[in-house]
Amino acid sequence: MAFLPVFLWTDILLFTLLAATVLMVIYIRRKPHLCRPWKQVFSTSRGMISSLILLVFIGIGVADSLHFRLALQPTEEEASHHFHSDVLSVLDLILTPLRSQVEKTYSAPFAHQQFTKEMIQNEGSLHYGYPDLKYGGQHLTNPADKLQDIANKSAKASLFALGATLTMIALWLSWLCWHRASSLRDVLKRYWSDEAGYPVTTAWLTLFLILLFASNLLYLGQFYHVLGTDKVGQDVLYQTLKSIRTGLLIGSLTTLIMLPMAVTMGIAAGYFRGWIDDLIQYIYTTLNAIPGVLLIAAAVLMLQVYINNHPQLFTTAAERADIRLLFLCLILGVTSWTGLCRILRSETLKLREAEYVQAAKALGVPGPTILHRHILPNLMHIVLITVVLDFSGLVLAEAVLSYVGVGVDPTMISWGNMINSARLEMARDPIVWWSLVAAFIFMFLLVLAANLFADSVRDAFDPRHQVIT
Repeated sequence: MAFLPVFLWTDILLFTLLAATVLMVIYIRRKPHLCRPWKQVFSTSRGMISSLILLVFIGIGVADSLHFRLALQPTEEEASHHFHSDVLSVLDLILTPLRSQVEKTYSAPFAHQQFTKEMIQNEGSLHYGYPDLKYGGQHLTNPADKLQDIANKSAKASLFALGATLTMIALWLSWLCWHRASSLRDVLKRYWSDEAGYPVTTAWLTLFLILLFASNLLYLGQFYHVLGTDKVGQDVLYQTLKSIRTGLLIGSLTTLIMLPMAVTMGIAAGYFRGWIDDLIQYIYTTLNAIPGVLLIAAAVLMLQVYINNHPQLFTTAAERADIRLLFLCLILGVTSWTGLCRILRSETLKLREAEYVQAAKALGVPGPTILHRHILPNLMHIVLITVVLDFSGLVLAEAVLSYVGVGVDPTMISWGNMINSARLEMARDPIVWWSLVAAFIFMFLLVLAANLFADSVRDAFDPRHQVIT
């Protein structure tokens, strides 16, 4: 076999979460009362745009979670395959030009020369200047034509994005005509006038802009370093795209860990009260009294000592970095469930006095049945809204923790590590600004899309908002 599949713990948990999401979607589609608010989420332009952007980020994260090790060329003495120690992903294959075109050191975005000066040998003489890059812009016969070359290549990429969008629209309209047994004119009239209830025009325009942005970055990235290179000459665009998986895992796996504790303890404290309520309040009050950063730092450093003392348990550097990422998600989950637990406790205290809950008690309905059928469904909008809002906060938390040195492994590419490595370069003259700006822009897009999607979910699921509107 030409490659050996590699299953990291975070990959397994991520695909388990995706499978659970697919099953939940199938279940929701069969329940009209659950499907109705989700239709309202995607019926707004804000919800449609943010969901499409999030799907792009999720697609990149999934492609970066399919890991494998390539086979080495077998020798004449050994017929069996040996595999490379580097763990790659499907995203690495897609971004091979960006991954393989490594320069000597810093270079600015779209530059054809190195950012720093050094001694250059030319025809037997030495002079001090900016050497040409090994890959960036070296296809140019005349560097003065760089702007024209960038414009031409950008036009080609833009035409490809336009053609791809028009092709998908044509296929979509053909499928609608066949599925609804309607003419093209009727279908266009229905969706152009927004009779379908969804912002179709906004969705296709957003998809075109995403394809336009992606095609320009990837096509120009084969000839230039679009976002420059870092200190060791690695392409910053490649690092930024690889950081998406880390941000998604921090946000999703941490939520998956903290959600059962928050929901179970919050409902139990509010419904049973008494000594159970006192015990749970004591637990989360004590946990809140401990500075979160210190607790995370202590746990991560203890894990690092264990990894250093037991190197035989981890065959590759990717496995060591993965177990630290998983442990970081676990610690963040343990320290971030208290806020949602407190909210659910207060809401459960009100719901347990509602008339329908009192009637169920009078009829002899068991407590677990009341919690399952009456309390939990009326709290799900709070859980859903809080989870989506906390996702963006956890993405930002990774950047802060990696900045102070207690985040993900330094060998793992993440926005926090990019910012941490770029902070010392801000004191240079001239400033090396592109690593910091690239990490900021992509992290800003992910967090903004998550917050906009959270606003749409809140508007659709919050009963108080529905009453007001």
